[in-house]
Amino acid sequence: MFFLNKKRTDIIAKAIEDSEEKGYWAIVQKQFYKNRLAVWSLRVFYVILFIAISADFIANERPVYCELDGESHFPIFHQYLVDLGLSTWDEKFVSTKWLEQEYDYVIFPPITYSATTRDAKNNKFKSPFGEQNFEEGSNRGWHYLGTERIGQDVAAGMIHGTRTAMLVGLVAMSIATLIGLFFGAISGYFGDERLKVSRIRIALNILAFVLAIFFAFITNGYIVADLIGNGKLLSGIGVILAWFIGLLSLANLLAIPLKKIPILGKKVTVALDIIVMRFIEIVNSIPLLILILAIVAIIEKPSVLFVMVIIGTVSWTGIAKFIRAELLRIRRLEYIEAAQAFGYSEFRIIWRHALPNALAPVLIAIAFGVATAILTEAFLSFIGVGIPDDQVTWGSLLQLSRDKFSAWWLAIFPGFAIFITVTVFNLIGEGLTEALDPRLRE
Repeated sequence: MFFLNKKRTDIIAKAIEDSEEKGYWAIVQKQFYKNRLAVWSLRVFYVILFIAISADFIANERPVYCELDGESHFPIFHQYLVDLGLSTWDEKFVSTKWLEQEYDYVIFPPITYSATTRDAKNNKFKSPFGEQNFEEGSNRGWHYLGTERIGQDVAAGMIHGTRTAMLVGLVAMSIATLIGLFFGAISGYFGDERLKVSRIRIALNILAFVLAIFFAFITNGYIVADLIGNGKLLSGIGVILAWFIGLLSLANLLAIPLKKIPILGKKVTVALDIIVMRFIEIVNSIPLLILILAIVAIIEKPSVLFVMVIIGTVSWTGIAKFIRAELLRIRRLEYIEAAQAFGYSEFRIIWRHALPNALAPVLIAIAFGVATAILTEAFLSFIGVGIPDDQVTWGSLLQLSRDKFSAWWLAIFPGFAIFITVTVFNLIGEGLTEALDPRLRE
């Protein structure tokens, strides 16, 4: 009997394993790996991501490890502690530049320059294949991709520019994904007929929304403007969200006792889908680049964080449309009706049951969106808008090529990096499109 039970258990376990292997995502993965261009693009993305994460250990004027006056130091790791405010530098590291220290033993990164390190002996556009000047016994390494006008190393700028590009692309699309998922989910699930709200709740929420706009942007607009203008973007957004969340929460709390009055508590249907789609059309009607330039122009202290947030907050409409289309289909399926029959709340059904099964098309939008975000950041850097002057990016390096047309390396290397990265994400997006759409599979 024991052996029979064990055999039956093995059969069930094998059946479960086979079902998992033949699951939806397993099929998608198998189809994706049939596209060789997409697979190689994914591998290139891993390399780019590795360079972005480990940029400080690839190009840095600080040593990875050094021994000085009989003491061992790990300067790159120590810099992280200094940036977090957990430590400070000894005087001997502050008074003398890293490349001019006389070490007992030292291990430098492959590129011995940071993105902002200036080499006065190799300024004025030194070619990567031309003559470069170094003192005998110096810690300075070869400028593999040449230098620009003030002697900053192009290779170090390219490495650290990779981090900036990845941050902008991934963070901006994370913001866009969150906004797009919210609006797309409520629009697709509720449609124009499923959301029924009491009259008093609608009236109070409209009033609260208008008051929030008044207090956040008019009465206290100067506070928000000062915070954003001084580089405190998150604080400015926090003030705006505090007014909106506070007043809308108060409106919904007041609606609870007031809806007991029959005339006020009568429920009416809200055409949520129409409202959201008209809002998306308004956002899409404004040219993206002009909107970004208009917002960036009022910021006194440029920051990459501003660029990420701005790109993210205006790039969500495509994701919202994908989610809406999927939920219009999913909301009619049997398991959604079963969840409703069990009495689950609408928002639990959306976030726990409907939305997880509608995320597949979002991956495609994210892949193409990251490419667009990186290209937008490169353009803003190229025209010198929205990015700090001391921030080295691919676009800022490309912009330096205008100072001297014969400095071909300032145009070729950043331009090639932008081209490769944007192409990689576009090919990944195409691979996902083919893998997720059964009509495109062979």
